[in-house]
Amino acid sequence: MTKRSTLALVALLIAGALAPGAPGPYAQAAGRGAAGASPSAVPFPDPGVDLDTVTIPELQARMADGALTSSALTAAYLWRIRTVDPRINAVLRVDPTAPRQAAASDDRHRRGAVRGPLDGIPVLLKDNVDTRSMPTTAGSLALAGRPPATDAALVTRLRDAGAVILGKTNLSEWANFRAAKPTSGWSAVGGQTRNPYVLDRNPCGSSAGSAAALAASLAQVAIGTETDGSIVCPAGMNGVVGHKPSLGLVDRAGVVPISAEQDTAGPMARNVTDAALTLSVIGGGAAPPVRPGGLRGKRIGLWRLPELGPEVDALMTRTADSLRGAGAEVVEVTPPYQRRLAELEFPALLSEFHRDIDAYLATRDGPRDLARLIAFNRAHPGERTCFAGQELFEQALSAPATTDPAYRARRAELRTLSRRSIDETLAAHRLDAIAAPANPPAWTTDCARGDNDIVPSSTPAAVAGYPSLSLPAGFVGRLPVGLLLTAGDHQDAGLLSLGAAVEHRLDARRAPRYLPSVGPDTPR
Repeated sequence: MTKRSTLALVALLIAGALAPGAPGPYAQAAGRGAAGASPSAVPFPDPGVDLDTVTIPELQARMADGALTSSALTAAYLWRIRTVDPRINAVLRVDPTAPRQAAASDDRHRRGAVRGPLDGIPVLLKDNVDTRSMPTTAGSLALAGRPPATDAALVTRLRDAGAVILGKTNLSEWANFRAAKPTSGWSAVGGQTRNPYVLDRNPCGSSAGSAAALAASLAQVAIGTETDGSIVCPAGMNGVVGHKPSLGLVDRAGVVPISAEQDTAGPMARNVTDAALTLSVIGGGAAPPVRPGGLRGKRIGLWRLPELGPEVDALMTRTADSLRGAGAEVVEVTPPYQRRLAELEFPALLSEFHRDIDAYLATRDGPRDLARLIAFNRAHPGERTCFAGQELFEQALSAPATTDPAYRARRAELRTLSRRSIDETLAAHRLDAIAAPANPPAWTTDCARGDNDIVPSSTPAAVAGYPSLSLPAGFVGRLPVGLLLTAGDHQDAGLLSLGAAVEHRLDARRAPRYLPSVGPDTPR
C-alpha cells in the first residue's frame, strides 16, 4: 500500500465497528492488586464502556457527544495496569504525562478541534520504539539510562494525531535476536511477560508485552515490531489482531533494529478496525469511514502447516468450513521455496544486524557498537538471569559485511524467492490471500529449555516485505490460535478489508482468561 492508498484503508471497516460488541468474559481466580493491596480497596474509575470489546469509532462517538472523556478512559486503563498487570508483567512503565495528554485531548474535543480518530485514545508502545519522555531499552540493561534525544517517527505521528502515549511494554530482549535458544517475553529490564489466558504459558515473539497487554485490556491499541513473526505470532498466541505492514509503509526511524531489509513497526489491537485506524496514523495517511465487505466470491488459499499439530489442523478445517459457509472459496496450497528461504534468511540477518545495530547504538548512551554490547553482557550478571547466551550477537560480529558479494547474492535470492513464493501461489490459484495458522498453542515458559516455537507461516511475507494480518481464529483448549492472512505487494488496504470480513465471520469469542479477579474484568 502506498502512502496515498492509506486514504482508502478503512473503507470497509468503521460502520461494522459501530455495532454493539459482544460481552467479554469475567476474570476467573481471585488475586491481589499492585503492592499487595486488595483490588476492592481501589475503586475502578468506570468509563461506562466495555474495555474488552469497545472500538475506537465507538469511543470517538461517545467523546463527541460528551458521554465519555479521554481522561476517564485513560484513568480506567491506568487502573487496570495497576491492578491486573502485576500478574501478567506486560507493561514496563507508564508515562507520567498520560493524564495531561488526555486532558489536552478533552479540551480539543470540547472545542471541536479533534485531530483524528486516535485523538484521546490510549496507546502502548513496545520498548524498542524511541521515546524522549521515557527510557527505550529494547529490554537491555545496556540502554536503561538516559532516554533517546528524540521520539521515533511513528511516535511523532501518534502525538500529532492526539493519541495518549500510555507507556511502554515489555519485549523479548533485543527483539529475540541475542541468544540461540531464547525465552520469548523475557528481558533483563522487564523480566518475564506471561500469557493472560494461562499464566505459565508463553506469549510468543518479541512483541510479547504489546500482545499480552491488549489481551488483558490494558490499552486500546499497541505498537509492535516485526522482523519475522514478532507481531503476528504474539497476536495469535494472545488472541488479538496484529498487522505487519508492507515494508517501508511505516517509517523505521527511531526503532531499535535487526534488519532494515525486514523490520517494520505495526499496529496491534483487539479488532481489525482499530488496527486499521492506527495504521492510518503511523503510516501517514488519512482514514475516511468505510464499510466491511463480505466473503462471497473471495478465494483464499489454505496453507495447513500440519507440523503445528492435529488440534491446530482441526481448527484450520473448522475455519475453512466457516469461510466456505460465508461464500468464500477455500483451496489448499503450499507456497514453494520454503526450505531455501529458511536456509538463507538467518545468515543474511546476521550481517544486517551488525550493520544496523552499530548505527543505532552510535545514537545512544551506553555501548556504542556490537562488540562493546557483547562485553557489557559478559560483565553484567543481570543479563543472564533467564538465559546466558548471546550466540547471535557473537555470530553477527563475525558475519560478512553487507558489502560482501556473497551476502548481496544471498539477500537478492531471498527477496526473489520470497516474493515468488507468494506471487506464484496467488496467481496460480487466483487468490485474494493466503491463510495459515499464525501460531501453535502456547508452550510452557521455561528459561532452561527456551522457546518451543515452530512458526513458519510468517516467513514469506516477512522476507518479501509483503503485508500480513493475524486474526483470532479460535482456541485449542484455553489457548488462542490465530489465522494469518498474507497478500501481495503493498496490498495492506485490501488485506485489512478482507480481514474485517473474516473477523466478522469467525467471531472468535474469548475463552475465560486466568486473570486475577480485580473487580469487573469487562467494566461497563
